[in-house]
Amino acid sequence: MNLYFSVRDKNGYITNLHKDDCEIYEDKVLQKTKNFTQEKNLPLTIGILLDTSGSQQNVLPLEQEAGAQFLKDVLTPKDEAFLISFDINVDLLADYTNSPRELKRALDKASINTGAGTGSVTGNGTPRGTLLFDAVYLASHDKLRQEAGRKILVLLTDGGDQGSQETLKSSIEAAQKANAIVYVIMIADRGFYGYGGFYTGGADMDRMAKETGGRVINVGNNGKKLEDAFNQIQDELRTQYLASYTPSNLKTDGTFRTLNVTCGKDTKVQARKGYYALADNGGSE
Repeated sequence: MNLYFSVRDKNGYITNLHKDDCEIYEDKVLQKTKNFTQEKNLPLTIGILLDTSGSQQNVLPLEQEAGAQFLKDVLTPKDEAFLISFDINVDLLADYTNSPRELKRALDKASINTGAGTGSVTGNGTPRGTLLFDAVYLASHDKLRQEAGRKILVLLTDGGDQGSQETLKSSIEAAQKANAIVYVIMIADRGFYGYGGFYTGGADMDRMAKETGGRVINVGNNGKKLEDAFNQIQDELRTQYLASYTPSNLKTDGTFRTLNVTCGKDTKVQARKGYYALADNGGSE
């Protein structure tokens, strides 16, 4: 079983921990840690999920610019990334590549699609949907599940889902089964929501990030904050640990095992909340 996590205290990320500094509990049973390394050089697979629904109209250019810069900074020749946009459809804009240039080209091609006016009887062009949960499910299940190593999804969205076939629960489950960490950058054009009204997807996004070992970074519609959010994710990826252990419960019965990692008092560990004991991950995930 492989577990990626990062550890912070009040001064920031802690980068000098050793095997004996941390304890891993599975279903409250202490596990024997076999290997413990810091993983800044392990290959990374990144999925960028871009919300292109109507509410993102005014922030899309910021996302395109900051997203391209992040991929340029973070991708090394041994890493790979793909790009998916979601609105009333889920579209793969760029398949696996390690070329920041190709990814930038795909990002620049992304456009807002509200489905407004397509045969809408009312003529008021109400957006037909934002398939956020479907996008997370497809990215996890179809793209990431077969990949080895570190896997992350970065969602750029206001957090609202409309019309997905998948649910919050099934999309989180798919990410957990793929061993993918989900980071959500909450970005929204507040003007779109009218005075005082703001997006409601915050609690859902919080749950999705926490249960997979990522987190939510709220940037409003501020380009500087958005750059900073990508920098935070980058820092985190460079300070991750990888711990591996053989579960004391060896049954591959498909059940969910809760995980808890502690690394001493006054530290905050960011790790996924558990995993599914599936036969097809060969015990390595």
